[in-house]
Amino acid sequence: MKKPVLEMWLERGLFASRWLMAPFYVGLVVALAALLVVFFQELAHDLPTVLTMKAEAAILMALTLIDLSLAANLLVIVILSGYENFVSKIDTASHEDRPDWMGTVDFSGLKMKLIASIVAISAIALLKAFLKLTEPGQGVDQIRLFWLVVVHLSFVASGVLLAVMDWLNSKVAKH
Repeated sequence: MKKPVLEMWLERGLFASRWLMAPFYVGLVVALAALLVVFFQELAHDLPTVLTMKAEAAILMALTLIDLSLAANLLVIVILSGYENFVSKIDTASHEDRPDWMGTVDFSGLKMKLIASIVAISAIALLKAFLKLTEPGQGVDQIRLFWLVVVHLSFVASGVLLAVMDWLNSKVAKH
């Protein structure tokens, strides 16, 4: 039985609407460029003092750069996987630098990578806060530390719950 013309046009329109997501991914590329600028600002700010830097300051510098790097990695994963999952396949199959995970990260995998990155970024923020306590003249802001720990544990618990839900979903028969 042939579909009615109105239904066929509606379905084509709904399918084409996925392209409305493309500007979101372009915006995330702009955010990635902004992170790159901030990364080099941090580097330019800290490099002149590297020869007189104490170990804690060097570790804080490294953690800040790692934090920015993790956020940038997260953006790349969201941009590429999101585009491939929701808009269109990226035709780079023959390119030698194509990451192995491209085309294989589904929405569930994307969620897990996202929460893992957020937990890592949160852990780095928490570690930076604790390292700043070792600096002379730094008072302990117990309320701030408490909330950093609470937020971090919330992210960890969310990650565990998402993993459990995905595991349970994999055990259920598909329809």
